[in-house]
Amino acid sequence: MQRCIDLAKNGLGTTYPNPLVGSVIVHNQSIIGEGWHYKAGEPHAEVNAINSVADKDFLKEATIYVSLEPCSHFGKTPPCADLIIANGIKSVVVGSTDPNPKVSGNGIKKLIEAGCNVTVGILESDCIHLNKRFFTFHNKKRPYIILKWAQTKDGFIAPAEISTRSKNITEQQPVWITNTYSRHRTHKLRAEEQAILVGTNTVLKDNPSLTTRDWKGNSPTRIVIDRKLKIPSEASVLDGSAKTIILTEKAQQASGNTCYEVIDFQKSIAQQICSVLHKHNLQSLIIEGGAQTTNTFITENIWDEAHIFTGNAIFENGVKAPSFSEEQKANISLLSEENLQNDTLQLFKNNAT
Repeated sequence: MQRCIDLAKNGLGTTYPNPLVGSVIVHNQSIIGEGWHYKAGEPHAEVNAINSVADKDFLKEATIYVSLEPCSHFGKTPPCADLIIANGIKSVVVGSTDPNPKVSGNGIKKLIEAGCNVTVGILESDCIHLNKRFFTFHNKKRPYIILKWAQTKDGFIAPAEISTRSKNITEQQPVWITNTYSRHRTHKLRAEEQAILVGTNTVLKDNPSLTTRDWKGNSPTRIVIDRKLKIPSEASVLDGSAKTIILTEKAQQASGNTCYEVIDFQKSIAQQICSVLHKHNLQSLIIEGGAQTTNTFITENIWDEAHIFTGNAIFENGVKAPSFSEEQKANISLLSEENLQNDTLQLFKNNAT
C-alpha cells in the first residue's frame, strides 16, 4: 500500500478534479504490475496497473492493491470495479473508501457482490492524507486552504509605503523578501494547487501575475478580491493567461478567461469565498496576498496549512505579517522546517479543522 501511495503522488497537480490514486498488483509475493492516475480524463490507476501486467493469466491468482476505493460509475472512463471483476482478480486491498457520493462504498459493494475478497483500511490515515484536498472538498464542501506568506526576520511582509513608486500598475515591481530558491518553491506550490487568492491592494501594489513561470506545471485559477472593481484592465491578473475569478459586490459580465462572482462584504468573507470555489469545483486554494486577506481566514479559522517563508531582510517598519492568537497557537503544530539557502520555510498544520 505504501508503494501505491508513492506512485499516486506522481499525479499531484494534474489529476484535478479526480483524486490521487496508485495501484499495485502482486502475484506470489512479487509485483507484476503497477500504475497511477496521470491526468483527469485519462485511464485510472487500476487500468494502468492491469495494462502493465505482461501475462494476464496471472491476474486470476493475483491481489490488486489500490490506495482509494475503485470507482463504480461511468464518468470520462468506465468503472474500475468492473475492470477488476472482468479480469478475474479475486483479491482486492483498498486503502480508504471514496468520499465522493458517486462512489462512497458502491465500488466495494460491487466487488464483494461479484465474489471478490475485499480488505479495506490498510494505511487508511496515510491514504486519506494523500487526498486531503479531495476529502476536504467532499466532506467539508470547501477547498483545502493553504496560507502562504513571506516575512522578514523582524516580522514584516511589506515595507512602509514608498512614495516614489510608480502610479502606473504595469511598472510596479514587487519588493522581494526571499531568495530565488524560495520563489521556485512558491511556483512549485502553485503548480500543485488549483487556485490562488490575493486582495485588491496586493494587485495594485505589486501587479503579480500569479502564474507558474518558474516551475513546470499548470497555473492555478486566480481568485482576486476586488470589491469596488478598482483594478485596471491592464493588470497582469486580467491578462487572460489563466482562468480568473473576481470577487466583487458589483455584478459584471464575464469576459474571456475572466468571470465575476458577487459576494456580500457585510458577511463572512472567507466562508463565502469557500462556497464560490466549491461551486467552481476547485479543491485547493493558496492564500498568497496581503495581511488583511490572510487575517480574514485566520480570524474565521478557515485554513488547513500555513507555509511561512522567512528571509534575511529587515524592514524595521511596514506591514506586519499575519499572526495567530494564543488560543489558535494551541491547535497548531509544526509539520516541517527547511533551509532554502539562508531562507527558512516552515509548514504548520491547523489541528482544529
